[in-house]
Order: sequence, then C-alpha cells, then structure tokens
Amino acid sequence: MKTNSEFRKNVLNIVSSIPKGTVTNYGTVATLAGSPNAARVVGGILRSLTIEENEIPWWRVISKSGRISINQNIGGIDKVVQKEKLESEGIEVSMNYKINMRKYSWIIS
Repeated sequence: MKTNSEFRKNVLNIVSSIPKGTVTNYGTVATLAGSPNAARVVGGILRSLTIEENEIPWWRVISKSGRISINQNIGGIDKVVQKEKLESEGIEVSMNYKINMRKYSWIIS
C-alpha cells in the first residue's frame, strides 16, 4: 500500500472528481487510489474529513451493493444526511437507502 498520506491525498482527489449526480463505491476509489484492497480505509478517510475538507463530496461514495453504508451517527452525519445530499443532486434513493448503480454510477473515462 502507498504511504498513508499519499493514499489519503489520492482518495480525496478522486472523491473530489466524482461528478454531481453520480456515485461510486469504496472499492473503486481504493483501486483508483492505488490500493485495491483498501475499501475500508477509504471509508475511514471519508469519516475523518476535517472542517476544511467539508466540501469534498463524501456522500457520493457508497457500498458496492449500491447502499448507503453509514451504520451510525458519526459526528452528526447519518444515513438521512447522505440520502438528502444525494437526492439534492437528483439521485433517487429508495426507502431502504439503495441507489440504482446502473443509472447513477460514475463512469471513469
């Protein structure tokens, strides 16, 4: 795995480049950042964003099954907040917090 700071920087750059109205999953971000087996690390990085990094669109990263995967209220962020942010971008989120990946998946060119 790359150094922690290099990997973190790569993750934040990748997440920042996810276009509005699309989503991707933790594993894809990890792979693009250079560590394909580090999906959980990506989640940890996104959960620990600083106030200065608040504009990084963390809400556009979901589980590979297409679900919002926040399990608990961490720092005031919960599933409802992520759902609202996605819906404000035109992404349909079901009552069980699932997103149609075929429709909304970020296609990397």
